[in-house]
Amino acid sequence: MDWQLVIAFGNAVAAGSIAAALLLRELRSLARNALAVVMLGLAAEAVTDAFCLLATGPDGLVFWKSAGLLVTALLPSAWLLFSLTYSRGNAPEFLKRWRGVLIGTLALPLVLSILFARSLLTKYVRADAEGNWFIGLGLSGIALQAILLLSSALVLMNLERTFRTATGTMRWRIKYLMLGCGILLGARIYTSSQSILFSGTSLAFMQVKLVGDLVGYCLIGFSFLRSRLSEVDLYPSHTFLYRSLTATLAGAYLLAVGVLAKIAVAFGGGRNLPIQALIALLAVVGLAVLLMSDRLRQHLRRAVSRHLRRPLHDYRSVWILFASRTAALVTREQLCREAAKLTSETFNVLSVTVFLFDDQKNQLLFGASTSLPETAARQILQSSTDVGSAFDLRFQTEPVDLDASTAPWVIALKRLNPDHFGKGGSRVCVPLVASGQFLGLITLTDRVSGIAFSTEDFDLLKCVAGQVAASLLNIKLSDSLLRSKELEAFQTMSTFFVHDLKNTALMLSLMLQNLPVHFANPDFREDSLRSIAKTVDRINDLIAKLSLLRQGLNISPVDTDLNRMVSAVLSGLPVFSGVEMTEQLQPLPSIWMDPDQIQKVLINLILNARDAVGPVGRIRVGTSRTNGWAVLEVSDNGCGITPEFLRQSLFRPFQTTKKKGIGIGMYQSKMIVEAHSGRLEVESVVGQGTTFRLLLPCVH
Repeated sequence: MDWQLVIAFGNAVAAGSIAAALLLRELRSLARNALAVVMLGLAAEAVTDAFCLLATGPDGLVFWKSAGLLVTALLPSAWLLFSLTYSRGNAPEFLKRWRGVLIGTLALPLVLSILFARSLLTKYVRADAEGNWFIGLGLSGIALQAILLLSSALVLMNLERTFRTATGTMRWRIKYLMLGCGILLGARIYTSSQSILFSGTSLAFMQVKLVGDLVGYCLIGFSFLRSRLSEVDLYPSHTFLYRSLTATLAGAYLLAVGVLAKIAVAFGGGRNLPIQALIALLAVVGLAVLLMSDRLRQHLRRAVSRHLRRPLHDYRSVWILFASRTAALVTREQLCREAAKLTSETFNVLSVTVFLFDDQKNQLLFGASTSLPETAARQILQSSTDVGSAFDLRFQTEPVDLDASTAPWVIALKRLNPDHFGKGGSRVCVPLVASGQFLGLITLTDRVSGIAFSTEDFDLLKCVAGQVAASLLNIKLSDSLLRSKELEAFQTMSTFFVHDLKNTALMLSLMLQNLPVHFANPDFREDSLRSIAKTVDRINDLIAKLSLLRQGLNISPVDTDLNRMVSAVLSGLPVFSGVEMTEQLQPLPSIWMDPDQIQKVLINLILNARDAVGPVGRIRVGTSRTNGWAVLEVSDNGCGITPEFLRQSLFRPFQTTKKKGIGIGMYQSKMIVEAHSGRLEVESVVGQGTTFRLLLPCVH
């Protein structure tokens, strides 16, 4: 029993340490918090296992096993929450789709373990001469084990889809965490399946779980030391259940283990079954590590190419793969993510980043990456003041070895592509050019085993870049055509809308003039005057906005003190009851701008923030200066904006989330800011708040 106790208490310490490390980190997230809850639950479960081993009689054994089942009942929902949110940029979509399952995995186990606690375990307890005990399960205990088995399989399928979506450095970062969680869940699938098969739980099952948990904690601890349990931005599909390898393997495993268990019991070999299961578990872990190895796949490909005398790349299959997986993509974000993933898989490169070129702002924008999260990439772009020198690539058509060149634009690109591995080989850049237009670039860093790029690699890379550039140009032209049609429809609609509103305003004005006839009723008179006045003001405001958009925008810039303008706007606003308004202004030079137009933008952002925070909240208005830009920032802690609306609808006319809005304010604000050669940036997290940044050039 000594070694089992050591492992049980060691597992409790390991799980508690991982939970503490997660909770003490500065960067917190829903996925990290969920994993911390899981680890705390597993630590408590390990403690109950230890006391089961220390129990001297059936009563103590049943008591601690019942406590362990109660702790276990709390874990499925936390596991599922972690699997739905870890490293997923579209986690809110999955949480919305899976909310029913989340509630079920929380409620059903608790109902079984609390309301039907008496039927979790039976009074049937036996022990052999060596102290190996067996406890029978009641109906609610068997039902609880079935729920635990199904939920573990669902969690594994979610983790599998996240891992399969990752490529390059992102896969390297999460590999051992995924493997460790898989071992923990696999051990529970084993114990639950055996408990259902034999209608009870035994010391033999606990031994397998203890050793499996120890292996899982070691892998998670190694992942923590290796990559600090970092998260990445992945966008897995919602249809993963139909193509999940986990579902197939779990079904085959349950069938095989059930048959083997029955055979082992029939022939009296049940005593060695836990050891055999442990050996099989370790073999599966080793196979999984090999299958996850990018280095192994690369060595196999090169060995086949060397000994069977075939080209390293099958151009036809690569071209068909790129065409099939990018043909249906209609947004730049989707295309960039797929291009980065395909390039990483094709060339065995861990770090692939796609940058897009904005010809209006004359700057590089982040597209997608297999190594850099979007927030980190934007910080690098903002901190690089000489990124503009990289635009010399518009005259370059061939792939470039960045480490073999000392050109100024090469030095700038190196700073945009940090080297994650010291032996990752040379960094390569290929421009995206189609029809003579420079659309962006792809950088490749950290090749597996540090193998140099060959002439064949460069030829294929040029073909891949041409395919991606052609797709980007098609999307760009489609967006331009769509905006033209939207603007044409908007102009037509606004013409009729303004005409109707003018007639309505005229009728209301006539009513306002005739209202004194009814002065005999003071209450009626007061209410009518107030209502009509508000209606006229509202209609005139809509007319002004729509007329401005229909006629175009003209600005009259002058030297303006931005801080003074902000203070004047804030002092002129009405008091928002329940809302804390803070002002943080830093010294700025005078800005060449139209103060009336920028004032409209600021008021619109503040009113939107007021609507977002609801009856109680905080709004902060601040100014600062960075890299030659004057920054006006409005942030709130309100409801936030969904990623889909942020990417697709925020700055388009007639797109709004307000019940009484018409979707003009942000469209108009964007027009005003761009007319000042500035830009409007937004960051938002659903349920946490939104930050808008208005950037204006400090120079005239």
